[in-house]
Amino acid sequence: MVHRRSIGETITDAGLYVALVIVSFTTVYPFIYLLVLSLNETNDAVRGGLYFFPRVFTLENYAYVFENPSLLRASYNSVLRTVLQTVISVFLSGMLAYTLSRRDFIFRPHFSFLLVLTMYVSGGLIPTYLLIKSLGLINSFWVYIIPSLVGAFNVFVMRTFFEQLPDGLVESAYIDGANDFRIYTRIILPISLPVVATIALFISVSEWNAWFDNYLYNSRNPDLNVLQYELQKMIQVAEQQVNQETGEETQRIISPATIKATLTIIVTVPILLVYPFLQRYFVQGMTLGAMKD
Repeated sequence: MVHRRSIGETITDAGLYVALVIVSFTTVYPFIYLLVLSLNETNDAVRGGLYFFPRVFTLENYAYVFENPSLLRASYNSVLRTVLQTVISVFLSGMLAYTLSRRDFIFRPHFSFLLVLTMYVSGGLIPTYLLIKSLGLINSFWVYIIPSLVGAFNVFVMRTFFEQLPDGLVESAYIDGANDFRIYTRIILPISLPVVATIALFISVSEWNAWFDNYLYNSRNPDLNVLQYELQKMIQVAEQQVNQETGEETQRIISPATIKATLTIIVTVPILLVYPFLQRYFVQGMTLGAMKD
């Protein structure tokens, strides 16, 4: 028997679809606006009135950004930092999470308490700087990697996921003679792709957007600058830029608004390209990691 939808159900569904369209539009439109602004000529953009299409199309804003000779080196540092930090941090955080997920680990409550403590108590900026200096990490690429190798939040998310796995997997591996490290690398990680992808996405986005540690620890070494820090400096230059004349020609002016829009597009596109490949695992990791039997 075919169920005939009532008028009330039809109206309700129509209202939900309209609401979803509105929410989707308000989510996507700011990115569309920034893209339009970045592709519009600077002097015309200051007039406003740009909505869905550039009024005076130009690639001058992107040319201005990519003319920076330090951008290629900074991009390499950012990519290297993001990849290394993501791979190493996911592996180490997962290792600690696996240990804390084992109910036979007698120090489990103590280590969990210490991890929670780090989420609410911080030493502050000056003690952290003195610690980094005492470790010899100033003006070093490894200052981007070592201080944040293990994150408490990431550990708890992964631990919650590992606790959902059947105990028989580990017990049978013990019977076959496998040690804990082999079990973690050969059994736990391969079947935990949803939570691994979720944490990897969290870390990679955070590392790709990071720049403040560059400012604090490596600002005196241009070879160690990351992309976000170089872009921050370009914004400052754009804000200080004035109309200068050289002979009979006037140099082009790039407004802070258009340069910010252009830089936002540049740093967002890599994440948008990676996210579709991780979306399926990301959704599974967020849902399964929050379930309890």
